[in-house]
This record gives sequence, structure tokens and C-alpha cells, in this order.
Amino acid sequence: QVCAQLCRRPCYCPWVPPRCPRGSPLVLDGCGCCKVCARRLGEPCDFLHVCDQNQGLVCDYSSAPAGTGGTCNFEDDEEGCEVNGRLYRDGEVFQPSCKIQCHCLDGGFTCIPLCQEDVRLPSPDCPFPRRVEIPGKCCPEWICEGAQEQPLPRDARAAPGAVSPLLRYPCPPWGTEWSACSATCGLGFASRVSNQNRLCRLETQRRLCSAGPCPALPAALPA
Repeated sequence: QVCAQLCRRPCYCPWVPPRCPRGSPLVLDGCGCCKVCARRLGEPCDFLHVCDQNQGLVCDYSSAPAGTGGTCNFEDDEEGCEVNGRLYRDGEVFQPSCKIQCHCLDGGFTCIPLCQEDVRLPSPDCPFPRRVEIPGKCCPEWICEGAQEQPLPRDARAAPGAVSPLLRYPCPPWGTEWSACSATCGLGFASRVSNQNRLCRLETQRRLCSAGPCPALPAALPA
């Protein structure tokens, strides 16, 4: 009955097929007559304007009033993820916001942060660091505000786990391993990143190293 009302025979189609938006292929309409742009996820659909079956979409009439069109959605038996009222396909990667990226998998989803989760410790030039939201930028940034710089005592030392006279709280040791010696023979230097200093700030440290004596140069021949 629907076909008899909506489908005209013979078919009368435009000479030039429609230009579809990116990601929407040309398919036959519900009458199997003319080429139309397949409807994508969340777009309106009806008997003539079909959804993209290659993406597993069907016309969902469950939330539409009787006699009206539906909305392209995934089939109920296909696993997906619903986030903030939107359904994502299994295996789809999406960003609910600019700060996180998520991956839909087996009916659930996992997310990773896109903003750097670094920590800035107080220092003489920035005794009170604070992380704030910057207008026009997605990720928060560190700013310095508050007190004046404090003079650095000459005899100040911060041993691992000790209380720094500037920080006034225990400084947990953190650092990388010493790198390989920069020279293949003779004296060179090795480097590492460590916070074991009186300011408890990450810095690159160097020390001398020896990779063994260099081979003797051949003696010059007499002129």
C-alpha cells in the first residue's frame, strides 16, 4: 500500500544525480527507482529517503509521532555506546569535548585526556603557581601570581625527602637514570633529569665520565 502511494511507475528521475555531502553515498531510494543521498546517523529519514545501510543504519520510528518520518540510527542488536544522548558505533573514535578522546568498544568506552596533566612546583620566580582556564583555549595553563621572590640562602640544601627552606614541605625525589657516556674513549659527560636540588625543581644535571683510555696515535715518521 505504501509503495502504491509513494512510488510512481515508470520512474521519473532527474538527469543529473544529486551531489551528496562527504560521507553520504548515492543509493537507490525506497522505491528502488532513483538515486538519492543516503541519510547519515541522526538525520531524518522515511520510506523514500533511506539510511546508509553500509554503516548499519536503519530508519528508527520509535521516538517519532505516528505518520511522520524517523531518524537514522543503529540497529538495536548492534553493540554501541551512548554518550550524552548520542549513539556511537562499536570501534568508533570520538571526542565528547576538546579535552578528551574516547573509543567505543564492546558496548563500553574508554577515554584518554588530550590536555597535558603536568604539575608545576613552587619556585623562587613562581612561588604560587595556579592552573587556570584561558579564554579561547581548550586546555588550562599554569600562571604565576602572589608573593614576591624570596632570597635564596647560600647554605640552603634539600636532601632527598627533606623540607626545603623555600618550599616548606617534603620534596619527593624524582629523576631519570644517568645517560651513557658521551665519549667512546677518554673523558666525556653523562646527563640526567632530577629534582634533587635546593629548589626541588626539575633540571638537567651533568657529571664527568670516562669510557677508558683512547688508543695511542701512531708515531709520526721522521721527515
